[in-house]
Amino acid sequence: AAQFFSEQPERPFLLQVNYPEAHDPFLRQVDGLPAEPLSGSDVVALPEFGIDPPALREIVADYYNCVLRLDHLVGELLIALERSGRAADTLVICMGDHGADLLRGKRTSFEGGLRIPLILHWPGRIVPQVRDDLVSTVDLLPTILTAAGVTLPAGLPGRPLQPLFTAGDPEWRQYLFSEYHTHAAASNYFPQRAVRTARWKLIENLLPGTVHPDYDVTFKKLAKEANSRKIVGGLDLHAAVAAAAPEVKAAYARMRQPPPFELYDLQSDPFEFRDLAAEPQHADMLHELQQALLQWRRETGDPLLNPALLQRLTAEVQAVSDKAAGRQLQWGYPDYFFGREPARGALNRNSRP
Repeated sequence: AAQFFSEQPERPFLLQVNYPEAHDPFLRQVDGLPAEPLSGSDVVALPEFGIDPPALREIVADYYNCVLRLDHLVGELLIALERSGRAADTLVICMGDHGADLLRGKRTSFEGGLRIPLILHWPGRIVPQVRDDLVSTVDLLPTILTAAGVTLPAGLPGRPLQPLFTAGDPEWRQYLFSEYHTHAAASNYFPQRAVRTARWKLIENLLPGTVHPDYDVTFKKLAKEANSRKIVGGLDLHAAVAAAAPEVKAAYARMRQPPPFELYDLQSDPFEFRDLAAEPQHADMLHELQQALLQWRRETGDPLLNPALLQRLTAEVQAVSDKAAGRQLQWGYPDYFFGREPARGALNRNSRP
């Protein structure tokens, strides 16, 4: 990537650089980075966990070590950009793709999974500041196109972030939406939809009352991480949850077997431990968010509004997972989702629902 800068002395460019950090396995040190690695005694578990056993701290410490290493590598890339003489006219976007692959993060619709770091830098164009406006990764394409002077195609999802580049207070979106299906077929298939405002958050679970398969998968995965570090006693997350505060224990039980809807007040409960969906005093907010989410699902043509398609997808995910060989999977859902049923069998697709 650094060499690429010097090879583009005059031409406009678009460069995407992906780093494996901070992905599992969470390695404590690679090529001497970080120079002074953290250990479990230096950290506490992330607050959205609600539990903090010593073995979990060791894993969290190495997650932070990955972040420190990433920070160093991004810094080297920015230095190379500066030396190329192109820094002053380059929009730099630094972001994550999802939350930490730990507890109540990646593969969930909690804030620990959906909220990501997003840093934009453009000398003379962006006022240095920290903002809490509701933005999404779908906003990045229109932002980049606008920066390049390209007229936005009609119907393009998202909106340019340029109005937020100043210190002003422009009119912005009221709701932010998300959806989740699966990360690796049946082992963590659990379709969800979510909507939030600046304060409130609603999660809709499309398979309520069923056990979320990723619950046990995540617990086993972290226990394996602890075993790889030869931590004395290992990591028993089930015991840690059993000994947790009642609201934390209830949150994990709800995560394992979610209800149809979950409502959270992110102002008083930023880590989503207290589900308020059944509280009469919040019925109006529950209804407002349910209607906003339903309207969005209709506007975006969500196939899973059709119960028959949800049932069919669920059966297909299980069937494909049972037969899966590596990543060469056969999926038929694009055809029955959008009325393109093949005459015979399913099409061979290297994709995931």
